[in-house]
Amino acid sequence: MLSFSGLALRRGSSLLFEAADFKVYAGQKLGITGANGCGKSSLFALIHGELSADQGDFTFPKDWMVAAVEQETQLSPRVALEYVIDGDVELRQTEARLAQAESEQDSLQIASCHERLQEIDGYQAESRAARLLSGLGFVEAEIRRPLNSFSGGWIMRLNLARALMCRSDLLLLDEPTNHLDLDAVIWLEQWLKRYRGSLLLISHDRDFLDAVVDSIAHIENQRITLYRGNYSAFEMQRAERLAQQQAAHQKQQQSIAHMQGYIERFRAKASKAKQAQSRIKALEKMQLIAPAHIDSPFHFEFRAPTALPSSLLKIDHVATGYGDKTVLENIEFSLIPGERIGLLGLNGAGKSTFIKLLAGELQPFRGEVTRAKELRIGYFAQHQVEQLDLEASALLTMQRLDPGLSEREIRSFLGGFNFRGDKVLQAVSTFSGGQKARLVLALLIWQRPNLLLLDEPTNHLDLEMRLALNQALQGYEGSVILVSHDRHLLRSVCDDLWLVDRGALLTFDQDLDAYPAWLAQRNAAGPSRGAPVAANRQDNRRALKTYTARLNRIEREMASLNAKRERLEQQLSDNSIYDANNRDTLNSTLAAQAENQQRLNLAEEDWLQLSETIEAMARQSG
Repeated sequence: MLSFSGLALRRGSSLLFEAADFKVYAGQKLGITGANGCGKSSLFALIHGELSADQGDFTFPKDWMVAAVEQETQLSPRVALEYVIDGDVELRQTEARLAQAESEQDSLQIASCHERLQEIDGYQAESRAARLLSGLGFVEAEIRRPLNSFSGGWIMRLNLARALMCRSDLLLLDEPTNHLDLDAVIWLEQWLKRYRGSLLLISHDRDFLDAVVDSIAHIENQRITLYRGNYSAFEMQRAERLAQQQAAHQKQQQSIAHMQGYIERFRAKASKAKQAQSRIKALEKMQLIAPAHIDSPFHFEFRAPTALPSSLLKIDHVATGYGDKTVLENIEFSLIPGERIGLLGLNGAGKSTFIKLLAGELQPFRGEVTRAKELRIGYFAQHQVEQLDLEASALLTMQRLDPGLSEREIRSFLGGFNFRGDKVLQAVSTFSGGQKARLVLALLIWQRPNLLLLDEPTNHLDLEMRLALNQALQGYEGSVILVSHDRHLLRSVCDDLWLVDRGALLTFDQDLDAYPAWLAQRNAAGPSRGAPVAANRQDNRRALKTYTARLNRIEREMASLNAKRERLEQQLSDNSIYDANNRDTLNSTLAAQAENQQRLNLAEEDWLQLSETIEAMARQSG
């Protein structure tokens, strides 16, 4: 186990935390939470040996293999698949030993290396790495591309796959979902549920934490407090503890009443649709956990739009894309004030393309886009963050946006985004990714848009800022179109879900909980263009029958492969096969064993994925 005893850690002269006493047991999955700068990443650096404890100690077994996502990558022509396989360090070491033994014709060492490769699943390394890359959104053609041909976000995915490739005892993941789409987040969530080692996870995605972790270590007021259960359980426990503090009671009641107002307003106009009911439940949950966040440093709200025309925009038979490549075609869409739409779809399906079309950054190849004269768009995307003037301060950036503002007005407004004191005078180049994102959101909110286009707005935002943004969006009077891998944000903000798939824009009639089943069914259907996969019960039941028959065939194949594995292992247990004159027999038997094991591993992986698909579809079919 990983043990912390009386631990204190500083960064420079600042105390991050002290008197930390807790243990992480084998197989435990621990979420690390707390405000930005509280010491979460420093705790990981301590475990890696990059920092030393200022007081106390921590220990973990010497034979534990620790895996983490590399933050700095030396770009090279190395093929992506091989780069990911490099994450299994012992595999590469064993392969090197085998090559040396073969050059020296050392039959005993050769046999030892083959035996170790069998034990560590080395013969299936390439298929393991390919499955990891597929789950993280890489298509088959990309896994053979050189490392230096990928952009920064995809390099981070490769580094994540490399960490998962390691057969680790302890896995350290710091914001692993930041560069992932929702489909990759769902895949990673399922992978981590099956992970058998100990996991320390830093994440600001509450749904992801809820699904993966079994305990929370929360850092606040320079202390680390351990809570049993997932993130929702932590919030309730912390809310109960804070509710006992009389000084906080009045502020708690105001926060609860604030959320209750949103709930009642929405309930009065909500239909009986599944998505509407899902949002009511999400808002009710936000009301319950409001007392756990009374000490949030973020307090802001959207100002009323300057105009709300009866129709914001309309799209007629539009096709668009990039260069000569059509991504979306025959798009029909209209938007009125107050609509809140979440966009779903596979990675690369065209969600961001649709957002750019609405924002006017992409023009239609065919068809027509009609925008209201009074339309004012607030567009948040990663490139907006990257376009900030790094030499300017937050104060100067606001003054450029609205020259009539006084310094006092700017400080008051930016204070709600936790830019206080000298922070508003610092150059943007000194800001973290989360601080830059907060500044872009502040600029966007000040302009009083009547249409918000939010493309992954929560990347780099901590849990408190995500909650503050969520609450502010509840009071927003304009329309929202949201792309996000944060399912809690999608549930509590969006009234309707739309699907971008195979070049088409479609309504998604189920709630967000049905999306993983749709995703599994869509992946099984393959990448061909054409009619979209339907998400209705009749189709699900028909597909369910087909998948169950396929599962039965796989189980029969696995039984046959297991029987063959036992026969081959029995042959290899005979010491005479390792004699020099039996080298050909040994090599052919080892090759047969490796091939059989690879087929068995693939069958087991197919069985596991099909089982999860069948379970999800059975729930959806009711």
